[in-house]
Amino acid sequence: MAHQKIEFYKGPAGGWGALKSVAQQLLQHGIAAKGAKTMLSANQPDGFDCPGCAWPDRDHTSTFEFCENGVKAVAAEATSKRATPEVLGAHTVSWLAEQSDFFLEDMGRITHPMVYDAASDRYQPIAWDQAFAMIARELRALPDPNQAIFYTSGRTSNEAAFLYQLFVREYGTNNFPDCSNMCHEPSGSGLRPTIGVGKGTVTLDDFELADAIFIFGQNPGTNHPRMLGELRDASKRGAKIVSFNPLRERGLERFANPQNAIEMATLGSTPISSHYFQLRIGGDLALVKGMCKHLFELDDRAQRDGTARVLDVAFIAEHTHGFEAFEADVRAESWSTIEAESGLAEAQVRQAGDLYAGASRVIACWGMGITQHQHSVATIQMITNLLLTRGNLGRPGAGACPVRGHSNVQGDRTMGIYEKPAPAFLDRLADVFGFEPPRAEGFDTVGAIEAMVDGRGKVFFAMGGNFAAATPDTHATWKGLRRCELTVHVATKFNRSHVIHGRQALLLPCLGRTEVDLQAAGAQGVTVEDSMSMVHLSSGLNAPASPMLLSEPMIVARLAAATLPASKTPWLWLVEDYSRIRDKIEAVFDDFSGFNEKIRKPGGFRLRNTASERVWVTASHKAEFSAHPVPRDTAVHRARKQTDAVVLTLATVRSHDQYNTTIYGMDDRYRGVYGHRRVVFIHRDDLKDIGMKAGDWVDITSVYFGDDGNDERRTAEKFLLVEYDIPRGCIASYYPETNALVPLQSFAIGARTPTSKSIPVVLTLRPQDTPVAHARDVADAAPAHA
Repeated sequence: MAHQKIEFYKGPAGGWGALKSVAQQLLQHGIAAKGAKTMLSANQPDGFDCPGCAWPDRDHTSTFEFCENGVKAVAAEATSKRATPEVLGAHTVSWLAEQSDFFLEDMGRITHPMVYDAASDRYQPIAWDQAFAMIARELRALPDPNQAIFYTSGRTSNEAAFLYQLFVREYGTNNFPDCSNMCHEPSGSGLRPTIGVGKGTVTLDDFELADAIFIFGQNPGTNHPRMLGELRDASKRGAKIVSFNPLRERGLERFANPQNAIEMATLGSTPISSHYFQLRIGGDLALVKGMCKHLFELDDRAQRDGTARVLDVAFIAEHTHGFEAFEADVRAESWSTIEAESGLAEAQVRQAGDLYAGASRVIACWGMGITQHQHSVATIQMITNLLLTRGNLGRPGAGACPVRGHSNVQGDRTMGIYEKPAPAFLDRLADVFGFEPPRAEGFDTVGAIEAMVDGRGKVFFAMGGNFAAATPDTHATWKGLRRCELTVHVATKFNRSHVIHGRQALLLPCLGRTEVDLQAAGAQGVTVEDSMSMVHLSSGLNAPASPMLLSEPMIVARLAAATLPASKTPWLWLVEDYSRIRDKIEAVFDDFSGFNEKIRKPGGFRLRNTASERVWVTASHKAEFSAHPVPRDTAVHRARKQTDAVVLTLATVRSHDQYNTTIYGMDDRYRGVYGHRRVVFIHRDDLKDIGMKAGDWVDITSVYFGDDGNDERRTAEKFLLVEYDIPRGCIASYYPETNALVPLQSFAIGARTPTSKSIPVVLTLRPQDTPVAHARDVADAAPAHA
């Protein structure tokens, strides 16, 4: 057990603290030598793509292309620990369900396919053929293919994702909930109608040319540590780095590159943010609209004075549509509303506008601090408006940069993992594979949970991930999964989802990204797409954790062959040599022309991005300005109007010892938290207002008033109050522990992403409570639901 304490961390992001953490992770997993050797192949031309974040790699040729959290991800996969049938079978599933998320994953790699035995309440080994036959039997028994749900994690390779969507559509459904539904769905939904592509427009080369980099709702020090290298270089050459984030985050303040001998030897570091604006949670739309308002006023002054225009009027005239309506809407917005909703003073908003106006080339980056709000799509479109005003799209050193999470979450969507497939894509599938794909839209993540709860979803199949821990409204999600006739999880390690199961349950262990994938034609590589549309090859080097493991493409192929015996698709032939899968991908997607040849080049190739060429694939054939009001009737507004208690806005966040739902340890070094996970970060003045103090233990209750006016409350118990630098009225706490507080029906307008960054809550003191003896005692307390 880690020592429990709250202690301010003085060091920079990275530095010696990162190196110490790396050493601890390798030792914890018993792979000191193996781990070091493995990391030398991370993100290399002949190595594997890091299974962590989707931040791109510069040229795939440097000696070291990994970060602290990348080491944690690789160490967790390359661990010496094994969850053998004996290890898993030693405990009942009921007992395992009482353990912490860290404990479950720390058991190690699953070595054999396992089936749940209800009589003994234990997982038992099962032969692969029997497992596939069992799944096929249940799928074929369904009266409607739409009663089956097929989830996809962002770590799934392009080859596996393509085969997976092909199998599921030939089976007969578009039910493809995926992790994008829970994170960057609003980025695609916001960008696609405005600039014609649902992806970012920049490359790493643009970061070398930008005069300013604006970062909205993102904590790269924990979530995308390799991004800090680009920010450090930009800072050193004098670029402005302007950060907008409610919490003070060390990675946005200063960074010591562990690969820089001078910084390490001198205990030095590089400042990251030149300017740091701590706006209110959910205040980004108001902030950016205020910046646009300031730009218009600056442009008015320039016209009066006869000086250079602030707006890029030539770009606006040639490349955009809807500017006049947008301008009128922005000018009509009051500064009092902008101040009240952003949480920043008018002078601060104007300062941010000046910084934008003073830079010739600007990149706007954002993370889930933007996407997990009710008005996230509108906020992303407002950020796009800001870029359009000065022509900061489609030219070097400028553009939009949504920074995605999992290493291939963008690639999976490119491969067709989407519940709303385009008709042209379905037509191409029909032409290439000779079957008629389903045309009706399928379930997204929220829709899948609703379907399982009300009985429309009978079989749940997960290609990776940890659905039970990643999703909102824990009570509803767990209820839905337990109502299923069959739940199946393709996984490398045991996790929470494996103890929240249907009447029947299977675990299918797969190869990891770091492991050799040996098929009939020899060792295989898979491809992934990063946040900047670069597609490259990934080849493992470690021996598989068990001879019983199958690759994800092989699992899909064998399942498809068992389920669809009359299929014309040569499933097993395709997986003998993954180049055959890539040939089929090329046949379906024009952008993948010459796929197998292109990936032989170190670093791979970039998919075409029309917006970066100033080719606008929109209804008007121009980039679209979008007018949006500043939201003043959100769930938080309604709760404060209708609740007597002090209502605070909760944002769920990761700790530094965490990647998505995977818990690597119990520390959050940069925020000064050690040995704890159930904590609440809160402003000292809010503590005074509610009559509490740092060190008190509280329950958190979300207060949600729906459109029908009904008050729904959900409670997560036993959290430690930690005083922190965060705006008044705002608090933060880790997920998945607080996912229980997010109502299923509270999601982004136009994207249906859960509003995990803007939850109205009240805190209740737990009198005579004391710190827990072990974090696992409360790590998974059952959520209360009213």
